[in-house]
Amino acid sequence: MSEKTTLNHLKTITESLESGATMQIRYLLNGALPVQDVARLLESSPPKERKLLWELIEAKNEGEVLQYLSEDIGVQFMKNMDTERLIAVSEHFESDDLADLLQHLPEKVVTEVLSSMTSQDRARVEALLSYSEDSAGGLMNTDTITIRPNLTLDIVFRYLRRHSSLPDMTDNLLVVSRSNRLLGTLPLTKLLVSDVRATVRDVMETEYTVIKAETPASEVAQLFEKMDLVSAPVIDGTTKKLLGRITIDDVVDVIRDEAEHSMLSMAGLDDDEDTFAPIMKTTKRRAVWLGINLITAFIASYVIGLFQNTLDQVVALAILMPIVASMGGIAGSQVLTLVIRGIALNQIGSTNTRWLLNRELIVGLINGLLWATVIAALTALWFDNIKIAYIIAGATIINLLFAAATGTLLPILLKKIGIDPALAGSVILTTVTDVVGFLSFLGLATIFLI
Repeated sequence: MSEKTTLNHLKTITESLESGATMQIRYLLNGALPVQDVARLLESSPPKERKLLWELIEAKNEGEVLQYLSEDIGVQFMKNMDTERLIAVSEHFESDDLADLLQHLPEKVVTEVLSSMTSQDRARVEALLSYSEDSAGGLMNTDTITIRPNLTLDIVFRYLRRHSSLPDMTDNLLVVSRSNRLLGTLPLTKLLVSDVRATVRDVMETEYTVIKAETPASEVAQLFEKMDLVSAPVIDGTTKKLLGRITIDDVVDVIRDEAEHSMLSMAGLDDDEDTFAPIMKTTKRRAVWLGINLITAFIASYVIGLFQNTLDQVVALAILMPIVASMGGIAGSQVLTLVIRGIALNQIGSTNTRWLLNRELIVGLINGLLWATVIAALTALWFDNIKIAYIIAGATIINLLFAAATGTLLPILLKKIGIDPALAGSVILTTVTDVVGFLSFLGLATIFLI
């Protein structure tokens, strides 16, 4: 469903709610629209309307809709369900998706949901719950088709025909030993064109991509992109036993989540931020970073206050001062964004950091000289004061060099000490460029003008 179609349906539903025409809404939510579109409509609705819409969805459809909701909103609905309802909707979930949601529910509820499952399904979900949701083990699905190496392809064909359907994204069968150790893979394309009298061992592939359960989700996404994978087996890092597999649809979710995380973190927002979250919840999430920003603003103001006598004597400095800080802020943000991207893609390490720093310092110097000349010329024409023109030019060059160095080294340092550079980098960078900009401009003015 396109953005325009979503908004049109949302408008129709809003008008129907206002007029009390709930029958039309029920029809849309319970069959007329695909469940993916229903989930999108819920995510696009304010809390009050979202609650009303959820109540109009029939119980038999709730589980399917929940699968396509963002985790934050899905958990909100599930927390308000009684245990019986939770058990009913859990039947619609893949084991990996269910495990992700259960991690956010009370332990008592989780225990009751698990106890309602068959022993096989419960074992699958419990295995997934033992891994972090941001790891390969948390991403994987335990729904796999495994075969033994001594079987003939004819037997494999007969075995597959007994299945009413294959697991989604099945592009190969996994060959395992009696102890469930992964031995190889049998691509379906190879199975279809091989002699049915051959054994699995004869045609299976022994060179394949395998992922350890402890591998971070971001590395899994990079591996899928690099190797053009549709699915990949997941093994226990110690025993080498097969645990499950990761499919491309799960990896797409990881890539999307990481993109949202980077974008929202730059503004100091949580990566599960709900566009239509309640007022107090949104206020609390944003208040922390506004407080941090206030502290950094006071630091910059304190630096300005040190040069109050200089500002009192030369009013032009107060007018021009924001230019230096702004130029440094933009230049630093460009470098910061580039380096954070490089870190996310594992392109930056100890071997190339020095080269990158030198490159950014040279770029900062060249841009500094270029724009310092432009700013100095405009300042000289505006205030008819060549000294101020030279001072602002010098301060611009200094600040652009500091911005380049900070933008390069800051995210690397933050990453090393375990702080997310996307979340904290922009706040620290802004403080540095503001303080250095004001200090260099007003400091030079105090030396050469007063």
